Amino acid sequence: MRALTPWTGLSTMKKEMDRVFDRFWDEDFPRLPSMGDWAPAMDVSETKDAVMVKAEVPGMESQDIQLSLQDQLLTLKGEKKQEREDKEEHYYRMERSYGAFVRTVRLPSTVDGSKVTASFKNGLLKVTLPKSATAKGTTIPIKAE
Repeated sequence: MRALTPWTGLSTMKKEMDRVFDRFWDEDFPRLPSMGDWAPAMDVSETKDAVMVKAEVPGMESQDIQLSLQDQLLTLKGEKKQEREDKEEHYYRMERSYGAFVRTVRLPSTVDGSKVTASFKNGLLKVTLPKSATAKGTTIPIKAE
């Protein structure tokens, strides 16, 4: 019966490989800051009337972000600047990311660009893109005979 299921040992091998990689990454490697090392996390959702885009941009101000809409592409562009102090500091861990970013997302429906709204609060950018009349579609009633 074992000859018919040769892949039964693969899960054990996967667990071993996971342990090897976990041990390899246990060491804390010094992280060098680099430009463009990050991009904001985004959620894109859709309702009957609009497409919603939410982007997490902690540590940024609204004036540091640019939004543009062309065809069905929404582009979010900005730069998160690193705070610099003149003190001599030796970092033991540097996990916050900085630099310029560009995120472009193709929208799932045609939207009305003249009615787009955007709000920014506590590092969360919310963009509401109302659907165009053609994207909403129409419901066709069926008459029973």
